Amino acid sequence: MKRIGILTAGGDTPALNATIHGAVTRANQLRMEVIGLMKGFNSLFNAQVPHVHLNPLYQTIPELDPTQGGTVLGASRDYINADDHASLDAILQRLHRLKIEGLICIGGDGTLNGMQPLAERLPSVLAPKTIDNDLGLNYRTEPDEWRRKADGRDGFSYSRGPARTVFDLEQMINYVTPGFATSVYVSAMGVMRVRTTAESHRRIAIIEVMGRHSGYVALGSMYGQPDIILVPEYPLDADSLAERVKEIYDLQKHVLIVCGEGIVDPEGRVLGAERSSTDPAGNVLLSGAAEALRQILIERIGDEFFRARRRGNSAREAIFTRKIGHTQRGGRPLLFDRFYAAQLGGKAVDILAEGQNNLVSILQWNQKKGFHVASFEANSFRDRWGLIHARTLHPSFYDAHLMKPSRVGVEYLLNIFTGAIGQEDMEYIRQKIFDPGNLTEPYHSVNNDIAKRIQYLRIEKT
Repeated sequence: MKRIGILTAGGDTPALNATIHGAVTRANQLRMEVIGLMKGFNSLFNAQVPHVHLNPLYQTIPELDPTQGGTVLGASRDYINADDHASLDAILQRLHRLKIEGLICIGGDGTLNGMQPLAERLPSVLAPKTIDNDLGLNYRTEPDEWRRKADGRDGFSYSRGPARTVFDLEQMINYVTPGFATSVYVSAMGVMRVRTTAESHRRIAIIEVMGRHSGYVALGSMYGQPDIILVPEYPLDADSLAERVKEIYDLQKHVLIVCGEGIVDPEGRVLGAERSSTDPAGNVLLSGAAEALRQILIERIGDEFFRARRRGNSAREAIFTRKIGHTQRGGRPLLFDRFYAAQLGGKAVDILAEGQNNLVSILQWNQKKGFHVASFEANSFRDRWGLIHARTLHPSFYDAHLMKPSRVGVEYLLNIFTGAIGQEDMEYIRQKIFDPGNLTEPYHSVNNDIAKRIQYLRIEKT
């Protein structure tokens, strides 16, 4: 294999450039050319296929910096419909004209689903990324537990059946994804900073973190020492929560709650409002989990609780919300993410070079070897109907009574975050944040430089 393509799809994460850099570095060693496809799958629908040669003369272009967050290739949430054979035919023809013999897709579960129709026609592999940490399996047989039923709208709904195996951290498939560690770092710092405001003004703070329907980011936010953590995998018990909040408030005169954006009510409905529209990958857009939770606590705690303690005139005044938001997605990746993202990118190249197809480069962990890269068949992520579902927290990770990580959850996090920050990360903060040049020099976007390298296919005359 002499030339491969690479693209980044879905939402951005801090470790995307590190993954691309790792792939290009390995390709240089194997004397393979790497063509970067701009804006993910979107480029494949463009007859001109905007692209960048990432390693001319087998030298990595200088714009590709593994310490820089985001992706120099751009990203989109466009995906390929397996039933759209005309588009698939056109895409394969364009890739053939570019002399691309294999494809690396960097993304999460949505990207892996979108890659499947391509893998039937062109050697394709996935290098994982997602701050949500929801690409993987808690154990190999997990896809067999999914059930489906007709929902009356010419479609199907899916639910999980009971677990049929004993959980073991060492048996997890893809222990952690690049981008997760940096996201948790940002979330934990946000929790620490909001804490002092809540403490000073005798308030109840609700901090919403990302993660969609998986509670990994919320769980990791325990590093910021919140009083309560709520994860999407466990339906909200509003009465128990209100009682626990009042208990903590009476003790320390403030409370700090972290909630995942996808938390649900006892009927399994997402607590925050869901917009009726979806992104191109089919993900329902979430909003308002923290605000919905605030309204619940206002009603259940009531104004008199705060008036009796001389903490204000109303519950509405005493309870406030904050979202960590997209700061979780951006910025310089931590050492853990940079290093293993590069390893996974390099592994994806090796998979293609070995003549394999439709595999995922994964990061495994066990007591003997620690973290190490491996590969796993994409087909093994799929349920019996061919769908790939987002991984959720295993029940053993969370203590629903304490509303905090369990002992197993703590062990899981310690394996990732012990040593996750490198000395160079701290030096970067010291040197770069208050660099005097920041006050006078405008920001220079890498997009300006990459734009000069973008090439296009000529549109064929019919």
